[in-house]
Amino acid sequence: MATPGNSNHRAWWKESSVYQIWPASFKDSNNDGIGDIPGIISELDYIKNLAVDIVWLCPSYKSPQVDMGYDISDYYSIADEYGTVEDVEKLIAGCHQRGMKLLMDLVVNHTSDQHEWFKQSRSSKDNEYRNWYVWKPAKYDEQGNRQPPNNWVSHFQGSAWQWDELTQEYYLHLYAVEQPDLNWEHPPVRKAVHNIVRFWLDKGCDGFRMDVINFISKEQSFPDAPIKDPRTPWQWGDKWYANGPRLHEYLQGVGEILKEYDAFSVGEMPFVTDEKEVLRAVQFDRNEINMIFNFEHVDIDHGKYDKFEPGSWKLTDLKDFFERWQTFMYANDGWNALYWENHDQPRSIDRYTNASEEYRLVASKMLATALALQAGTPFVYQGQELGTRNVPKSWGIEEYKDIDCLNHWKRLPKDDTAAQAIALQEYQKKSRDNGRTPVQWSAAENAGFTGPGVKPWMSVNTDYVRVNAEAEVKDPNSTYHYWATVLKLRKKYLDVFVYGDFTLLDKPNQEVFAYTRQYGDQKALVVCHWTEKTLEWDAASNGITGVKQVLLDTYEGVDEASQRFSGEKWSLRPYEAVVLLL
Repeated sequence: MATPGNSNHRAWWKESSVYQIWPASFKDSNNDGIGDIPGIISELDYIKNLAVDIVWLCPSYKSPQVDMGYDISDYYSIADEYGTVEDVEKLIAGCHQRGMKLLMDLVVNHTSDQHEWFKQSRSSKDNEYRNWYVWKPAKYDEQGNRQPPNNWVSHFQGSAWQWDELTQEYYLHLYAVEQPDLNWEHPPVRKAVHNIVRFWLDKGCDGFRMDVINFISKEQSFPDAPIKDPRTPWQWGDKWYANGPRLHEYLQGVGEILKEYDAFSVGEMPFVTDEKEVLRAVQFDRNEINMIFNFEHVDIDHGKYDKFEPGSWKLTDLKDFFERWQTFMYANDGWNALYWENHDQPRSIDRYTNASEEYRLVASKMLATALALQAGTPFVYQGQELGTRNVPKSWGIEEYKDIDCLNHWKRLPKDDTAAQAIALQEYQKKSRDNGRTPVQWSAAENAGFTGPGVKPWMSVNTDYVRVNAEAEVKDPNSTYHYWATVLKLRKKYLDVFVYGDFTLLDKPNQEVFAYTRQYGDQKALVVCHWTEKTLEWDAASNGITGVKQVLLDTYEGVDEASQRFSGEKWSLRPYEAVVLLL
């Protein structure tokens, strides 16, 4: 019998689930083709009925929109296309009236180059804001040619350094040229961030998702990275900026403020595979952040050097990832953020299954089951609750908006049509645009996202006539209602599904993901079939000798399902998932 483990510290954010909103694509209230905050407010009941507890609003601050709002020019104002600060206050009130909390995005590794801080910083070397950003003198090669301070690559291709003609120095930008990195070594920067955090918490915001927060502390020697990709002079320098020497000091500075407000935080932390490093950030009593987004399972299909190269993976790779983080966090008083999708990822049905349209419904339900009943806080990204799929394969480069894709495309040889064809295939599989198409509200023109005759900022997925919220809300068998059922089940059996331990079963099986959750004498089994065929799963050989109750099945009611899961071997239909009490 399992004993309740170290992760038994109870907290409201552990028991909650989160719905993520990408404001540009959620709902347009004023028919300008761009989603907005009043549009979100109009659908709060739709979100509440999904049985989530927290709404996460992606960046809606004032921004030139080079990187869809992750380039912020004013942290105290809202982008005109999305609304006003007063609209955010109404959104916070609307969430609170419905018993939900609001999570905002905190993007403080970098700002926009149009932020007043950076305008001042680049105006002269003597300006009081000069040290708010990372400026370095040029290096020169043997021929006397000017070179960047080191060979780090930007996450959006090319050098991570940009030459500034006026002040004759380079500034660091780990992302776009228009996104200069803040210098957290400089105390006024930290104070300014703390002021931003307090401003929005005082407005009633309940916490923050912290964008690439483990990049804020850089190794100050800024050394060259080793050459791992010989095709380019620019190399990954993450060893010197991911989880840098002062990261935990900086996180605790923000964490102390969050603790004052009993606020919630989740950190986006790329390049983190060292469990001990994660633990230093998320351990319950460290007051840094509550949980992190891990990247291993969403990098699973990347190529050797590049996201947009073909890559391959097996179900056992995914199972290994989940088992490692589930068992480690449980044993060490940490916590997982559970997600398949977000604004930076493609749609989960197309990434993690080979489901044809015939099996879209059951595959989307299976993925919901596999994820949400693990230990951690589940995140549902807009459209995921509908079973939304990737963009059409017919899309040409003119349809893509993502700066990541467009920069990659620019670097392809103009006359290499074969490379361009492969790139388009990879964009359709992995582009961030897959998660950014407008939400499909109805079968009306523009999927009901914006008014008839209006050109939406991004093309609507062509399957909206079949897959849309209006139809799914009416259909009790839909993915939407299934997500609500899973999240309610998680709450109903709180001890076992939130606070229980995790044991992976049938580890080498490439077609079934099965695990148990146990808390005291309560034990549940989750079995997820990952293929489009019927197969037999040997329950007895995996130690399953008796079933007390079927709690959920992706195909049918529990009464019908209970007759099928009583013997030693169970027949599983395509993409079937079943949840049982043992």
